[in-house]
Parts: sequence; C-alpha cells; structure tokens
Amino acid sequence: MKKSLVLGSATLIASALYSCKDNSSFTIKGQVDHPEKVKKVYLLQADSSQVTIVDSADAKDGSFKFKRSSPYANLFKLRILENGSPKAPATPDQPSMPPADVFDLICKNGDEITFKTDMADTTHSYQVAGSDESEKIKEFNKISDVFNAKTVKLDNDYQQKADVIAHQYPDKAKQQPHIDSLLNVFRPVFQQIMIQYSDAILKFINDNKKSLAAFYAATSLDAMRYESSLVSYADAIKGQFNDNPAVGKFIKAMEYAKPVSVGHQAPDFTTTGLDDKPVKLSDYKGKYVMLDFWASWCGPCRAENPNVVKMYKEYHAKGLNILGISLDVEKKDWQQAINADKLTWNHASDLQRFEGPTERLYHIEAIPSNFIIDPAGKIIAKNITGMELEDFLKKTFSKTQ
Repeated sequence: MKKSLVLGSATLIASALYSCKDNSSFTIKGQVDHPEKVKKVYLLQADSSQVTIVDSADAKDGSFKFKRSSPYANLFKLRILENGSPKAPATPDQPSMPPADVFDLICKNGDEITFKTDMADTTHSYQVAGSDESEKIKEFNKISDVFNAKTVKLDNDYQQKADVIAHQYPDKAKQQPHIDSLLNVFRPVFQQIMIQYSDAILKFINDNKKSLAAFYAATSLDAMRYESSLVSYADAIKGQFNDNPAVGKFIKAMEYAKPVSVGHQAPDFTTTGLDDKPVKLSDYKGKYVMLDFWASWCGPCRAENPNVVKMYKEYHAKGLNILGISLDVEKKDWQQAINADKLTWNHASDLQRFEGPTERLYHIEAIPSNFIIDPAGKIIAKNITGMELEDFLKKTFSKTQ
C-alpha cells in the first residue's frame, strides 16, 4: 500500500512539473564569464537560404535570456559581440560579425536550454544543457574546428612561402612558375584534408541519422562530389523532421538528383554530332564512356581539358571512350575550342547551353560536369576531375586487365 502511494505521488509530481513546462516556446538562459566589453548578444535563426537576426539581449552583467517560439526544431545561432552591434552589415539579414563568437544551438518549443561560455577563452568553448540536439551540433562543430585549424595552418604556410617567392622575384612573370610549382605541392595536401573532413562528416551523419544535427552536417558537404551519399541519406530520413522546411527542400532536391546519380542506369539520349549526324548514348553500349559536359566559354572546363586529354591518351586503348557534349550555341566557337585544346574524341551538342534536352535530362546546372558509365550502362562516377579522375581511371582499368 505504501509503495503504491509513493509511486502515485511521484507520478503526480512529474505530471505537475511537465504541466508547468511551456511547450509553446523555448528559452535560452546564458552566462558569459569575463563579459567586460560585452553589451549585446544576438539570436539568429538559420533557414534554408539565409541567417536572420530574430532577437537581441543586453549582457552587461554577463547574463542574458531569450524566449522564442519555433513551429519546428531548427538551427539557431548565438553571436556574442563586444561592440554591441553588427559591423557594417551587407544587408539587414546578413550582418557582418566576428565568426569566432558564434555558437550553434538546435532549439524546439519546450526546450529549456542553459548556455555558458568564457570570453577569456580563446578556444571559444562552451557548455550547453537542456537540448540533446544542441549537444549533437556541438559535436559536429568540434569536427569542423579540427579540420578548419588544419586548413588555416596550411594556408598560412602557403602564404609565407608565396611571400618569399614574391620577395625573390619582383617581376610577376618570373614569379608565376614558382607560384604554380608551390600550388602543385599544396593543392594535394588541401584536397587530402578535405577528403578526411568529408569522411569524418559522413561517419557523423551515419552515426546520428535520427538527429537533426546530422542534417546540418550533411549540408556542409560538397553536394556535387558527395551526391550519392547525400541521396542515400535523404532516403534514410524520409518521414523524419517533416515540419522542417529545410529538410523537406533537401529531400526534394535529392529525389530530383537521384535518377542521374551514381549507381543508377544512365538515361539514353540522342543529340547531334559535329558532322550533323545523330549521336546516341546507346551507341556506346558495352563500353566504358565518359560524358564530358563543357563549353568553349567555360574557363574551368578549358583548364581541365589538358588533364582529360592526358587521361584519354593513357586509357583509350584500355577501353575508355569519351563523348564531349558542348553547351555552346555557335558551332564555330565549339569547333575552334576542340581544335585548340586537341580534343580527339567524339563530340556532340544541342547548341542550347543549359536548356538543351540532353542537359535537362542529366540535370546539368554547372560545368565542367561529367558522368562515367560502365559497359552495363550504369553510372559509376560523376563530376570527378584532376587527380581524382586519374585515380579513378587507374583503379577501374587495372581491374579490367
């Protein structure tokens, strides 16, 4: 009898405490140590396309409080400024503020969040309680901070060496070959850091699929390079976070990309060759073919062409075919660029820039863009260039020997 009375009392107390909780809003109670110069704290809301200031609070004594309502769990940011106001905002919704004093939180109605940081701490660490999602976004930011520190150090090292070259060779024409050589040393290191960062983020996403923090982590990935992973992630979170418009927009975008993503059958098409005869993807059935979307007016495309020429010379005899698809509108410009860049593979074009039926079918929104298709007609790689293209072809054709 006593046991049931105790349990009943506990249930009543818990019910009373829950009923006092305000589920129509969330609160953030903050404490800033060493706040001598801090006058204002800004609360910003991050939507799918912009970050907007939604509230501000005085923090003269180091403490502040926000109470807001959000119809769905969403990303919010605290910006703690020592000058009390944004610095020269470019637009009212996009203030220019010191990025070091930004703290991410994921808030939803009913959350009672406590936040604490120390302005004397140069690492800008902070403590947060009352929101499991905010703890998760903090975990993601720790990963980002590690790799950001690596890229900052690499950039500083590069700049120091570039300054030495500039001092040794005041003439920019004589300077350039040495700068190019320096870039050839530093670029692979930077690319490797970015690959390691992306691998760490992908692991975080896979480990936290039920957390909204994983979605915000996913948005930090290169959408072109990691499209297949993002498509898989979008499939995995369907039905979750339904009320968050940014998540809904992301899922729709991935559904749109899915038919021409890695692992899917490449859709067939018919376009027009340089000789004005029809060219079909099905002409390459049973062969490896790279669809290379480019244009004479595209600087990055022309810069990548020497690498593609090199790859074609090395792997054509082993089975690599290339079909160049130009987004030019003038045939003479297209032909001149082919001749100038020594592009000896087959070429075709709708001559309609991004509005051609082939470009629409393959969702081409930026160039250079490419698709590598295997003999079974399946897309096995997409939008890879430079060293990544070289590594992929080396692995692919070593397997076919």
